[in-house]
Amino acid sequence: MGEAEKDKNGLVIEGTFDFGFVDPLNIQDRARTATIKTSQPFSNSTLLDIKLASSQGTRRMESAFSVGVSVVDRQVISTRPLPLTLTFKQIHIGRYEDRVEFLFGDSQLKKRFIISRTLKAIVGNRAEHEALMPATPYIPRLRTSRKAVVKVVEGIKPPALNAIPYIGRLPKASIPSTLQSILSSSQSTKDVSAQVRKIFMPTDFNSNTYDPHFKHLLWVEEYKMEQDLERYDMLRTALNRHNNYYYLSVPGLAEKRPSVLIGDRIFVQEQGATDGRWFEGHVHVVRQAEVGLRFHGSFARYSEGGRFHIRFKLNRIPIRRQHQALDTAFSEDRILFPGPGNLSTHPAPRFIDMSMALYNPLIASNPPQLQAIASLFLFPLDHRLSWFSARTGKTITIVEAILQILATDQQAKILACAPSNSAADLIASRLRDRLTADELFRFYAPSRFKSQVPDELSAFTYIRDDGHFSVPPMARMTRFRVVVATCVSASVASGIGMPRGHFSHIFIDEAGQATEPETFVSIKMMADTKTNVILSGDPKQLGPIIRSGIARELGLEKSYLERLMDRDAYNLRICYGKSVVKLIKNFRSHDAILRFPNGRFYDDELQQCGNATLVNAYLNSPLLPSKNFPIIFHAVYGKDDREASSPSFFNIEEVLQIKSYVQKLKDDRRFRTTDADIGVITPYHAQCHKLRTSLRPFADGVKVGSVEEFQGQERKVILISTVRSSKDFVQYDLRHTLGFVANPLAVTRAQAMLIIVGDPQVLSLDPLWRSFLNYIYLNGGWIGPDITWDPNAPVDEAGGYDKAVRTAAQLDMNEFARRMEAEVEEDLDANVDRPWRDVE
Repeated sequence: MGEAEKDKNGLVIEGTFDFGFVDPLNIQDRARTATIKTSQPFSNSTLLDIKLASSQGTRRMESAFSVGVSVVDRQVISTRPLPLTLTFKQIHIGRYEDRVEFLFGDSQLKKRFIISRTLKAIVGNRAEHEALMPATPYIPRLRTSRKAVVKVVEGIKPPALNAIPYIGRLPKASIPSTLQSILSSSQSTKDVSAQVRKIFMPTDFNSNTYDPHFKHLLWVEEYKMEQDLERYDMLRTALNRHNNYYYLSVPGLAEKRPSVLIGDRIFVQEQGATDGRWFEGHVHVVRQAEVGLRFHGSFARYSEGGRFHIRFKLNRIPIRRQHQALDTAFSEDRILFPGPGNLSTHPAPRFIDMSMALYNPLIASNPPQLQAIASLFLFPLDHRLSWFSARTGKTITIVEAILQILATDQQAKILACAPSNSAADLIASRLRDRLTADELFRFYAPSRFKSQVPDELSAFTYIRDDGHFSVPPMARMTRFRVVVATCVSASVASGIGMPRGHFSHIFIDEAGQATEPETFVSIKMMADTKTNVILSGDPKQLGPIIRSGIARELGLEKSYLERLMDRDAYNLRICYGKSVVKLIKNFRSHDAILRFPNGRFYDDELQQCGNATLVNAYLNSPLLPSKNFPIIFHAVYGKDDREASSPSFFNIEEVLQIKSYVQKLKDDRRFRTTDADIGVITPYHAQCHKLRTSLRPFADGVKVGSVEEFQGQERKVILISTVRSSKDFVQYDLRHTLGFVANPLAVTRAQAMLIIVGDPQVLSLDPLWRSFLNYIYLNGGWIGPDITWDPNAPVDEAGGYDKAVRTAAQLDMNEFARRMEAEVEEDLDANVDRPWRDVE
């Protein structure tokens, strides 16, 4: 390109080809002028043609620019410069670029030659744009050697750690030194993974090898979690003393980056200390932006105003509880590895044959829900039922099943679990209207704040005199008919001495979002040979968040529910109604929103049954390009940005476009929309921060988060910002480029309208996204610059689109290699945008 842009043969092209910022609301002032000059008195050069790069190739596109000549005689002579008119036509927010090629002919030399110029423009408000620009240039974090903490002065533990009367001690379950050595080696991730597989992972996966298989996966994941916490280490930091507490300001605390709970440990060392000692500070207080620590009494010798190095330590209690469960002797194949032999030989039961009155009359018209409930009752307890769904009323089905079991069997006791507190709260909230405080108990970890508990559930909890959540005396604890807890916190039942087999049924909701070791905390610690285990969830939706790429590759990302669905005993065609029921009535989304994931992931079996007033709420909205198709894909060509030491990406153009949509939604008096109706999903933490900043003045109540943070939630309107732009995509492997881009399954959070803002040139490199974009385009939902490929052409599921783009663009690989050398190692910041989970 450098050679093509050089003036040559005595010709000079002068003018401003960079339009700079163009106000999208100002359709005037879109023209610029330029001239072609020559200083040679006897020039023989004539302008033969003007071409834009966008108009060339297999699929010609309408350019955002036009270049024209207003005179008939195009010979360039010294006394008469050739005038050019440059016009910019695009009105949509984004960055636009094209290349104009001027073809000249020299009549004397009988030669043709080209001089090119690059046309540029940014559509957007300059002031808004500049307010979001990087505060400081991005400087990659360098990998440093972090010396191990050897000398530790123990701190003062908070009362919350003793709030529950556990009868035994948790195993330490420390990472084996040989495994730690391999994980900390300088080998490539691929080589480390191969070594771990060869040395530590059992060759066969069965009931005899089950426990060591998952224990090693937990250790691999723990190692990465601890490594990721290093990102939050702080140097030369002040501590402010007030009474018995030392307060530490923690940037990102409100966003759980890092996640800090009461009872966690933070290590502190005085700046310049030479004795190698670290003081252990236990977290007693957690506020919006700071935590209160208590240290050993000898810490008081440090003067006010001192500076300290800070290290956050991983709370190992949830991991140790999972190890404790794996250490139990429970190893029943009917639970771990069920086969067809574990199923009844009788036909699947029918609800119509049962004399049972429904608690929820809405279920009466839903045959799969009725089937799920019937299957629970007419099979022996040594068989399990598993069902999955996609926003199809599964939690309603769970609640109905629990109530029917309690009504039918007066001896039944139920443990209901879910991976998150929000999902567990949903179960308890729907049971509270039918059960008393003597029948239903919602257990919370002592580290949880009362403000985090729904008001309607407070009567179903137990709080000690010191204000911490706990458990009532054993006599009362064993009388509860239903206990609700998170998957990991369910260990409390065994921990306080409740006997194995006390619960006749163990329900696990949202089982697709939990790791298998989390799921098995309740099963391995409380189930006996007769316990019935019921799973509900959707294996097609997001799985558990795993931070270690090695642990993901070795299988920790695959949930227990997903593993079961691969077994013959859960074949939907053969075993429907016996071991598995698929709920197919979707009560959430408009049919247009549901149609693509339905065909792609659910064999077109889902039936749209949402409330018509709700799901049709935005039909004919002025925002929709196709009035009966409530999906918009808004093509935005932006720029990936990073700032300071954060490797997380943000895209200013997409922030401004999302802001514009939210403003229009709130200003529309016909289609009224509140903050609570809107959700914004984006895969990058930095983009979340920029979006919240932009929306705060007028839409502070709009939730902005990652797709993981929207698990199990819904909004009337969902906006998705995919962030990554094609301008510099060649700096990254395709997996890195698209790895965190919101999966199209995020669309199932939308009830009535879905708006996606992104760069189609990046998204279309992935076959799944290309198919989804084709679906939107062919249904009239596309806004912005036109599609750059044939949407009617069959999509190659094998991919390879990135290679085709690179080949077509004839990329300068030397420049590519130079830019790559400046990039930070991938593994160092691979998890910066993964949220931290609170599993207890």
